[in-house]
Amino acid sequence: MNQQGPQEFDLTACEREPIHIPGSIQPHGILFAISIADMSLTHASANVASFFGIEPLSILKRPFRDALPEIAALLEADVAEATPSGTTRFVRTVILKTVTGEAAFDVALSRSDGHAVLELEAVPGNTVSSIDALYPTLRRFVEELHGASTIDRLCQLAAEDIRRMTGFDRVLVYRFDEQWNGTVIAEDRNEALPSYLDLRFPASDIPAQARELYRRNRLRIIPNADYTPVPIQSHDPAPLDLSDSALRSVSPVHLEYMRNMGTPASMSISILRDGALWGLISCHNSSPRRVALPVRNACDFLTQIFSLQLEARENTALADNRVRLGAVQTRLLAYMAGENFFIDGLVNNPNDLMLLAGATGVAIVTDEHCWRLGTTPGEGEVRALYAWLSEHHQEDVFATDRLAELFPQAARYADKAGGLLSISISKMRSSYILWFRPEIVETVKWGGNPEKPVREEAGTLRLHPRRSFEIWKETVRGRSAAWDRSEVEAVKELRNAIVGIVLRRAEELAALTDELRRSNKELEAFSYSVSHDLRAPFRHIVGYSELLKKQEWSEMTERGKRYIDTIIDAAYTAGTLVDNLLRFSQMGRTALKPRLVDTAKLVDEVRQGLAMHTSGQRIEWTIGDLPSIVADPVLIRLVFENLLDNAVKYSRKKDTSRIEVGSFQDNGEIVFFVRDNGVGFDMKYVGKLFGVFQRLHRMEEFEGTGIGLANVHRIVERHGGRSWAQSQPDKGATFYIALPENVRSGVNAGIEADPAG
Repeated sequence: MNQQGPQEFDLTACEREPIHIPGSIQPHGILFAISIADMSLTHASANVASFFGIEPLSILKRPFRDALPEIAALLEADVAEATPSGTTRFVRTVILKTVTGEAAFDVALSRSDGHAVLELEAVPGNTVSSIDALYPTLRRFVEELHGASTIDRLCQLAAEDIRRMTGFDRVLVYRFDEQWNGTVIAEDRNEALPSYLDLRFPASDIPAQARELYRRNRLRIIPNADYTPVPIQSHDPAPLDLSDSALRSVSPVHLEYMRNMGTPASMSISILRDGALWGLISCHNSSPRRVALPVRNACDFLTQIFSLQLEARENTALADNRVRLGAVQTRLLAYMAGENFFIDGLVNNPNDLMLLAGATGVAIVTDEHCWRLGTTPGEGEVRALYAWLSEHHQEDVFATDRLAELFPQAARYADKAGGLLSISISKMRSSYILWFRPEIVETVKWGGNPEKPVREEAGTLRLHPRRSFEIWKETVRGRSAAWDRSEVEAVKELRNAIVGIVLRRAEELAALTDELRRSNKELEAFSYSVSHDLRAPFRHIVGYSELLKKQEWSEMTERGKRYIDTIIDAAYTAGTLVDNLLRFSQMGRTALKPRLVDTAKLVDEVRQGLAMHTSGQRIEWTIGDLPSIVADPVLIRLVFENLLDNAVKYSRKKDTSRIEVGSFQDNGEIVFFVRDNGVGFDMKYVGKLFGVFQRLHRMEEFEGTGIGLANVHRIVERHGGRSWAQSQPDKGATFYIALPENVRSGVNAGIEADPAG
């Protein structure tokens, strides 16, 4: 949709028009500019001659009191009084002698670049503009404000009372959207002019510099669009800035726009919210019409009251939403606090997570994971959005109700994601929560075709306002409902809470890590001391029991012989356990001494060593490709000894033990595996498998101390790897160890091969 006109250069030219320095005024008043420095007259409108019979150039550069003694006598003190920049001050109504007799003039003062701008506006005939006449309407408006429960009703009251005070044929309340298109949201009129209620007007109707003047100078009137501008006379070549002037002449394009609309008279009053332009109260008449300055000031006063009430209503609605969303946020915080991994608290409560932003779908995306809840695009599409946000929108909070305009790929799934609201929950590792809203397909009713025509005029192209304001319909797609400020604030607060949780967990983990490190050192020292000190007593028990058995065996009863054998077996098992415990404690104390290890050769040596103890067991070995690695040769040998010994032990009840040793590469890791066809185990106990003294089978069935796999896990972990297993009861087991692929880099780095294999 092109709301800005058919040719870029035409719109740019319109926006560059210097409407604040037109060099002329409207003819229903007179303008003087007085230098504040020396109170000399610097500018005068050309119609001074027709009103007062004075040639304007003859009074320029003269002191104000000498050039215009009658006016100065009444207003010199007011002119000298400081008027704040950016405001126009109504002074009073004065009676002056003119070429046709005495006449009443409303006086206004403003400032402009070191000048006091004095404007005398002829009071229109048959005008009732006293405060007594205006007070009932103002009082009624204030009283009715209390009963206006909605913003729409508030706007309707403003339209009705402004029209009552001014007598215009039609009064509109006109609200701007984020793109500065305006929509008529309230209207009061008679039958002289057609209804514009609910019509939209393009941003190009009111260019940026015109909007700035509306923001700065709240009220403007054009009594007759067919007026002839009155030039401003001055000896100063620099144009006078009329931004705050009440009589400022307007753009010829705008006058043409008014004539095309069939409204030769108009008045507008700006509606400001927090100093920004929220909308306009726009008044139109089917014939020329002037409204006295005091009435206009009363309208401005009413509009300021209206703006305050509007702000109060919007703030109340915002506060209600904040309270509602605050309750949702509290629940989400409770969910997150109840989980070890805070994201689980969000994933497990999708309804509240979507309710927080008024969304129909939400996705939580990290480098490794993508959780999608509710109605969302596919995972690949969410991933593409995640990459786009990571590259182009790294701000903490990002919101748009027209995603496809910023990210064209989103047009394919606008029914799920016409709008996007996202928060970044990690700076170090890109992580986002994305909320989605579907597009809302709507038919927009424009006040005429919003594309302005370009016509050739005097040999050049010129942008012209449209001639027809008949309803022109357009179907708008790809846009969702806009994200409310309270929703944006709510997700931003959620982000802050998540960041706080992450930081607090990081601090807790850091403290816990320090404590664990200290405890581990103490435990290692204790286990080393205990196991070392226990070795000698157990050796003595075994040694003396063997000696007793050898020397006194013939004299013992059968019961005594059984006791001696039990003592020897128990002491031998305990000694083995102590040796293994000592070895386990040394794992954390011994520095790694990496060497290039020929893994195939190492496995073959371990296999041959096991053959000495398995002479009665039939074993079929399958040895695959085993690449060389850089590791501590003593420790990595212990890993394969434990894995192969377990495979042999737990498959010995089979007629033929089948054991396979192999490797493969996966995502930057070298994975070794040992597979057997033995008794296996239930995977629900896999979490206990690599723990110290953890056994999944009875001692009577399979000997062992329960430390071997704990040693495997610890050694692999110290090498920067990981270990795991897969199995089914009676269908064998497969044990895996994965080491970083850079363990092979030692081949190229010239690391010396381990002579022991």
